[in-house]
Amino acid sequence: MRFATWNVNSVKARLPRLLGWLESAQPDVVCLQETKVAADAFPAEQVEALGYRVAAHGQGRWNGVALLSRVGLTQVRRGFPGEPGFPGPEARAIGATCGGVRFLSVYVPNGRTPDDPHYAYKLSWLAALRTALADDVPRGALVVAGDFNVAPTDDDVWDPAVFAGATHVTPPERDALTALRDLGLRDVVGRPLKGDRPFTYWDYRAGMFHQNKGMRIDLVLATPDVADAVDDAVVDREARKGSGPSDHAPIVVDASGLGTPSAGS
Repeated sequence: MRFATWNVNSVKARLPRLLGWLESAQPDVVCLQETKVAADAFPAEQVEALGYRVAAHGQGRWNGVALLSRVGLTQVRRGFPGEPGFPGPEARAIGATCGGVRFLSVYVPNGRTPDDPHYAYKLSWLAALRTALADDVPRGALVVAGDFNVAPTDDDVWDPAVFAGATHVTPPERDALTALRDLGLRDVVGRPLKGDRPFTYWDYRAGMFHQNKGMRIDLVLATPDVADAVDDAVVDREARKGSGPSDHAPIVVDASGLGTPSAGS
């Protein structure tokens, strides 16, 4: 099975690039984030024409997640039990069983600044996600992938001094991420195609991408049975190049022995 995660930063703005990437990369399952469309406005017809089934969860102009699968798509769940809102529910998580593996696409709140109410919301959201996953992880064959808006270590940002006092790198955020992994999830790190650090996000400001001044905030967390099956994982930096890209690159994972179509798919 080949699966991937990608913050597309507007599926409508990025649709030609998404369709072209699906045809070239040929992933079996894709977790998308920041689709920025309501569920009924997701361009499902164009994606389905390439052989995928689609499950989307969206609000319109912001947030939004989706799952694309050509190995079955069953037991779809939008959101998760106990998920907090800001102040109401937001479209930040969608799960489904694809090819015998449970996938959860997540778009963790940004947090804005450590003194902003959105930061407290971010920590509450991550804590609620941990609680919701506590029963799922022991069942095995689970992938939680997406834009976590947390750089796990100082090595995951291009210059720690630049981020001092900012979100994405604070101890409480990193502790919340560690608490997720402590459930029994492994961090499947994509190998970089340039440099020695697997960044997945680069600001649009001129030169940041070309100078590789990025961050690793898009993550793939997997149960041991899935992680042990991984043959390769790569940050597809090529997808960040060219005209009108997302500011994130996909992470593409190849795993042997996975991919049995879901019953009822």
